[in-house]
Amino acid sequence: MAENGRPKVAFFDFACCEGCQLTVVDSLQTHLELVEAVEIVQFREAMTEKGEDYQIAFIEGSCTREQDEARLREIREQADIVVALGACAHIAGVNAIKNVQPSLQDVREYVYGDKWEQYDSYAARPISAVIEVDAVIPGCPIDRFEFLDVVKKLLLGKKPSVPDYPVCVECKLKENVCILETGGTCLGPITRAGCDAIYPTYGVGCLGCRGLISNPNENAMMDVLEEAGLTVEQLMSKMTMFNAYEPAHIGEAVASPAEE
Repeated sequence: MAENGRPKVAFFDFACCEGCQLTVVDSLQTHLELVEAVEIVQFREAMTEKGEDYQIAFIEGSCTREQDEARLREIREQADIVVALGACAHIAGVNAIKNVQPSLQDVREYVYGDKWEQYDSYAARPISAVIEVDAVIPGCPIDRFEFLDVVKKLLLGKKPSVPDYPVCVECKLKENVCILETGGTCLGPITRAGCDAIYPTYGVGCLGCRGLISNPNENAMMDVLEEAGLTVEQLMSKMTMFNAYEPAHIGEAVASPAEE
């Protein structure tokens, strides 16, 4: 805790595009009261200073190298509260696409060419697979208003929560035409809400970036697919964009993780 009583906050990044941290920067520019309520001691996207004394740690990015585990544990040991920031930290995100490839070595050779041996890599995983996480802010990127809500609750000593009902609920509230009825594919029936159904609202099927709800209705989803004339395989091709780390809860599991 800072001498002025404000909690010290740090932002960290692992394997990610840092788009969620840029969303944070945008949010703080329009909500200066949060900047005054905390003391940010480490935030590579916004400052050059680097303090190691912090109470709240926001972590963006998935863990894709064994050597990153030690750094994650150091952050966990220092911080009273750890928040997974965005899809990569929450569910391993797009980085986990490599997990369903036949061979992780093939992936490394494809990306790094003849220098592949110089770059360590293993199957991507969310940070919760390595350390305990106290809260998550889902999405790719995160929703700025959800970030603000989570921070405010943390400062008030409350435990943040995210919706655990499907995106379809938000679509119905907005009176959207169902993407499945227009011939498209959509993961809305099994994906966690909280994005205000932004993709379906603009005519694009949900890609599942907020992760799966905790108890998806498999039978209902299969009925929906049958009515829309879609197959499980078509749905699974969408599923692996953000949810390749864990098996899907409908039809059949995602392919086994790549060999390490």
